[in-house]
Amino acid sequence: MKSLSPRLDTSIAHSARVWNYLLGGKDNFAADRDVGDMVLQMFPDAAVIARLQRRFLVRAVRFLAGEVGIRQFLDIGTGLPTADNTHEVAQETAPRSKVVYVDNDPLVLRHAQALLTSGPGGVTSYIEADVRDPEQILQEAARTLDFGEPVAVMMLGILGQIPDCECACEDPGTIVAKLLEALPPGSYLALCDGTDTNAELAKAVATYNEYAAYPYHLRSPARIASFFEGLTLVPPGLVTTSRWRPYVTDATGEPREVDALCGVGRKGLQGPQGLVASRRGLRVHGEAAVVRAVDGSLEPSGRCRSQRQLPVPQHSAVQAIITQVAGSASWLFVGDRRPGDREDADEGIQGR
Repeated sequence: MKSLSPRLDTSIAHSARVWNYLLGGKDNFAADRDVGDMVLQMFPDAAVIARLQRRFLVRAVRFLAGEVGIRQFLDIGTGLPTADNTHEVAQETAPRSKVVYVDNDPLVLRHAQALLTSGPGGVTSYIEADVRDPEQILQEAARTLDFGEPVAVMMLGILGQIPDCECACEDPGTIVAKLLEALPPGSYLALCDGTDTNAELAKAVATYNEYAAYPYHLRSPARIASFFEGLTLVPPGLVTTSRWRPYVTDATGEPREVDALCGVGRKGLQGPQGLVASRRGLRVHGEAAVVRAVDGSLEPSGRCRSQRQLPVPQHSAVQAIITQVAGSASWLFVGDRRPGDREDADEGIQGR
């Protein structure tokens, strides 16, 4: 693979290593620590923002792997390995999850190869590429991920590394759109970035940009929201990182507001009631049942969680799947996987 990264330069601060320092990690150099200290002196909550973004990653991946049933993750701008990396969280919930990491810092890739080993049954791979080259990312990720099945794209803090520019091909919104265009309905985008809503943070970031190899660009909440255009935001929507489905143990009292927004968006659910057709059968967002197609209806089986019948939707993509599976008397899994469901639940349904 041809490397896109320059030779490792430890004399200039790099975002991944400064972030590692803010998280309390040890994989950084003097230049990174100096810049990190300057940022903390000007804006002490920078370390809080870093920790809350990490907590968002954990909650989002558990939601996607556990409640939604996503089994493929494309983590772009992964940063240096630390506790609760994407593959660890995903494979803890669903051992057969596939995770592809993307970064262009040579130190990140060096650590990734050594530390980010996949669990039994799962797959973890690494791509050295620039976020501004979505075509290369997709081409290389396709060696590991099946783009015929839903994929969760993780973009935490990475779009802030890209300026808004007149060249549409390198605009962050265009990059997000290109990535999602290649993915099927039922795929997700998990995104988090800093906002320009605090003057002290803006000054600290301006100081950081004077010394860092790659500047960071704070954006307005409206601009960050635009990256989810065409997607359906899952509750609670686009919120400060402390407020996205926090665990009770994450906070004492009310979660605090910070100058960073995050959200998880779902791509193009098909048909009425959010039906999605895939190679594994049907999924209906908000329902959970094992059913079979009988005389124009989806008939509950003995394994149903809901005993009501569902009409067969008149949507071409869904009809194609129904024709395929009903013709072989297969069962269909309808609905998002719930916590506690067996890992092989939907893989084992068809063909019974």
